[in-house]
Formats: sequence, C-alpha cells, structure tokens
Amino acid sequence: MVVPVIDFSKLDRVERAETMAQIADGCENWGFFQLVNHGIPLELLDRVKKVCSESYRLREAAFRSSEPVQTLERLVEAERRGEAVAPVDDMDWEDIFYLHDDNQWPSDPPAFKETMREYRAELKKLAERVMEAMDENLGLDKGRMKAAFTGDGLHAPFFGTKVSHYPPCPRPDLITGLRAHTDAGGVILLFQDDKVGGLEVLKDGEWLDVQPLADAIVVNTGDQVEVLSNGRYRSAWHRVLPMRNGNRRSIASFYNPAFEAAISPAVGEGGATAYPDYVFGDYMDVYNKQKFDAKEPRFEAVKAPKAA
Repeated sequence: MVVPVIDFSKLDRVERAETMAQIADGCENWGFFQLVNHGIPLELLDRVKKVCSESYRLREAAFRSSEPVQTLERLVEAERRGEAVAPVDDMDWEDIFYLHDDNQWPSDPPAFKETMREYRAELKKLAERVMEAMDENLGLDKGRMKAAFTGDGLHAPFFGTKVSHYPPCPRPDLITGLRAHTDAGGVILLFQDDKVGGLEVLKDGEWLDVQPLADAIVVNTGDQVEVLSNGRYRSAWHRVLPMRNGNRRSIASFYNPAFEAAISPAVGEGGATAYPDYVFGDYMDVYNKQKFDAKEPRFEAVKAPKAA
C-alpha cells in the first residue's frame, strides 16, 4: 500500500469530482495524503530547503551535546561494559524549533525570516483550500471548518510551524526519531525531506512509509478534524524512525483552532455525536501531558460533566 498522491491542480479542472473523491479517501481511510501541483512555487520550496538546512548547520554543534545524544552515548558505553540496556522511550532523536506569529525567529541565515514568512503565508492559504474540500466532502457549508477553528471569526486560528532535523543516528535500535502519536490540532501540512525517509503512518495495524516525493506537501488530519467530522475522518498515528545515514529535514505547519475556540462535532446522523464539546485550549492542556498515549482518554478528559 502507498500513501495516496493527489494532483491538487485537478481540483479546478474537469477532474474535480475524481480529485474530491481522492481527498475523501485520503481523509477517511488514511488520515494522510500527499499533494503535488499544489500551487506553492517550486522556487520558494527550494529557498525553504536552503534556509532550513543552513539554519540546522548553525545548530548542529548544540545537538551533538544535547540530552538525546548524551543518553545514547551512555547506553552504548554501558553496552560495551556488558550491561543490558533497553531502548529509550521518553525522548526523541530530533532537533527542533518553532515559528509562530509572535515568537522570536532565527536571524541567521539572513534570508530565513523573509523566506519562511512567505512560505507560511502560502501554506496557510493551501490549508484553507484543503479544509474547504473537506467541508464539501462532509456535506458542510463552505468555510464551516475554518469558522469552527476561529470561533466564527472572533479569533485567529493558531498557525505554527515546526522545523525539525533528524541527524544520522549511530544506533537507531536504541532511540526513536519521533515517538508515535496523533496530532492534536486541525490540518497539518508537511514539507518533508525528498531524499531521507523515516516517516511512517499506521494503516490497518501496519506501519507504512510516507514515501519521500520531491516538492510534495504531505497532509494529515489532526484530532480536531476527527471531532468535527464526528469520526468520519480519523487522526492517524505516525512516527519518525531515525536513520543511520542522512540528515532528514522536516517542516510541519499546523492550522489549528484558536485556543478559545469551542470544538464539537459538526456532522452527526440523527443528531448522534461520538465526541464531547469542549474548548480547544482545554484539550491542549491534556494533550501536552498525554501526547504519546491513546487519544480516546484525552477526549474523555475534556468532556464536561453531565448536569444532575
């Protein structure tokens, strides 16, 4: 099985119905799909790759002295002494930093800020087009998902970008690149490395590669889309395996609800809903403590108690 690859340009052509069906399949049966011909200039994607790779080179020395590296070195040394060692299960072999509208961004390389501002603007527009396709496939009014994420326009959605690198790992059997999890938010758009793999999605009980594809944008649905669709779309478990060779670049952007947004199922047969109503900020409080655990208890934890 291969993660679906969808030509997004066909959404505006005679193949629209077929393309919408492919998006529906990706959302309902995978929780993951890849977009090609998505409208983001390839020249911009090349610049993004360049400035993010340069940024990591400035951070590389710090990663080499980071806790995951030191922990792995201690395990290898203990193994050399003949001691039994167990794989690390509480940290990831990952260098990361985050870009939000209101946090401090790297000033080196000099082109980083301008390039990433331009890129994030394009990604945000793409996310909203994808959400409109989801609305239509779910039988919702156009813009329904965005309205839910923004409290009917009262709040700005939270749009964050996580810039990650997974450097070569000498012992991938002893640590994970990124532990298995589902994403807390709405629609996630990933510009992943087109040469170094490692990203896997759980499909029907089997871990499958999300194949590197040049200039594609990987889309996956988060927990809030699962709730809004009343379970018709499912947030998919995914993970990153560390690689012995190659430095994997990963730039994930998250179009999430505002923390103040009230989230509830927008789709229900006969009024029946499978998920509670809650405020997204409350869900994030739970998620931050339980990210790598089963998602169902998170929904239960934010359920409002029934009135007596």
